[in-house]
Amino acid sequence: MAYDVFLTLHVLGLVLLLGNVTVTSIWKVFADRGGNPVIIAHAQRLVTITDWFCTGGGIVLLSVGGFGAAYVAGMHPFGADWLIYAELLFVISGCLWLFILVPIQVRQARMARGFADGSPIPEAYWREARRWIFWGLVATVPLVAATWVMIAKP
Repeated sequence: MAYDVFLTLHVLGLVLLLGNVTVTSIWKVFADRGGNPVIIAHAQRLVTITDWFCTGGGIVLLSVGGFGAAYVAGMHPFGADWLIYAELLFVISGCLWLFILVPIQVRQARMARGFADGSPIPEAYWREARRWIFWGLVATVPLVAATWVMIAKP
C-alpha cells in the first residue's frame, strides 16, 4: 500500500513538472508573439507563480515519491543503473533550470514590471525571451529522457 502511495506521488510529480514546463513555455511564447506589453507582463508574472507551485511542487512530489517508493520496495536509490541514469538526467535538467533559466526568468520578470503599464518592451526582454525558450527546450530534453529511462529501465 505504501509503495502505491509513493509511486502515485512520483507520477503526479512528473505530471506537474513536465506539464508545467510544457504548457508554460507554449503560452508564454504565444503571449510574447502577441506583442502586447500588458499581456506579456502578466504572462511573465504567471511563469514565476506557476514555476514556484507547479514546477517546485512537481520536483518535491517526484523526489519524495521516487525515493519513498525505492525505500519501501527495499531498493537502494542509487543501486540500479537505470535509477542512476534517470537521477543524473533529472539533476542535469535541474542545474540548467537553476543556473540558466531561473536567472533569465528573474531578469525578465523585473523588466516586465517596468512595462506592465503598457510601456514599450525593451530589446533586452526579447533577447532574454529567445534565450529562455532555447534553454528551456534544452533543459526539457533530459526530463523527457529521464521519463523514458524510468519506464524502459534499460
